[in-house]
Amino acid sequence: MSEEHKKYLKKIKIHKIVVLIAQIGILLLAFGIWELSAYLEWSDPFITSSPSRVAISLKDLYESGDLWKHAGATLYETIISFLLSTLIGVLIAIALWWSKTLSDILEPYLIVLNSLPKVALGPLIIIWVGAGRGAIITMALLICVIITIISAHTGFNSVDKEKIELLKAMGASKFQILWKLILPSNVPNIISILKINVGLSWVGTIMGEYLVSKEGIGYLLVYGSQVFKLDLVMASTILLCVLATLMYLSVALLEKLINKSFK
Repeated sequence: MSEEHKKYLKKIKIHKIVVLIAQIGILLLAFGIWELSAYLEWSDPFITSSPSRVAISLKDLYESGDLWKHAGATLYETIISFLLSTLIGVLIAIALWWSKTLSDILEPYLIVLNSLPKVALGPLIIIWVGAGRGAIITMALLICVIITIISAHTGFNSVDKEKIELLKAMGASKFQILWKLILPSNVPNIISILKINVGLSWVGTIMGEYLVSKEGIGYLLVYGSQVFKLDLVMASTILLCVLATLMYLSVALLEKLINKSFK
């Protein structure tokens, strides 16, 4: 390894450390200002809460056993909707790539469904699926799957046409083109879809829990707002941020593993 390459790697490592320190510093500064503003009564702690009050609320949830109950329920619903929406969306995108006629027929419907506010379908979802976990997962699924279909289908169609023609000239079947060219070329796009679906699946799950839920982080948010326990609302929000971050980091780790396997 040359000295120039060693210096380059060292520079990248230093950059990553600086970025990480800056990110942690900004977070600590934000929490510090939040705590200080509540302590000095620059803002009303009853309305804005504070990190110390949030910590007490999380401690109470943990000691009562409700923390794992509600966090586990929401995490389960989110993971199920995340996996289902990604799988179903990619499979439908493959079908649309496979048949241009089918793609032309369904394209306007996908655009309309994508623009439709999914929360408006909430009452219908409850009637169709029932007032339970199925309704929550269905809500999250509807929010994620259309975006997945559109994004994946766009990625499939963006593959170099000359490469496709070359494979056809060599006698490759449509399935071989899909398996050997289309899907491998779209690995970065599918990873991007996974990252997008992390956020959308959390949004969809919380929206579903707003409509119908007896447990979960969305339930805590609604309950805390109704009884003016704003410490509980803020604690639930921070818990939601932590879980969403962990799920995103899991996808980022998957991306690194896939990139290493392709090298």
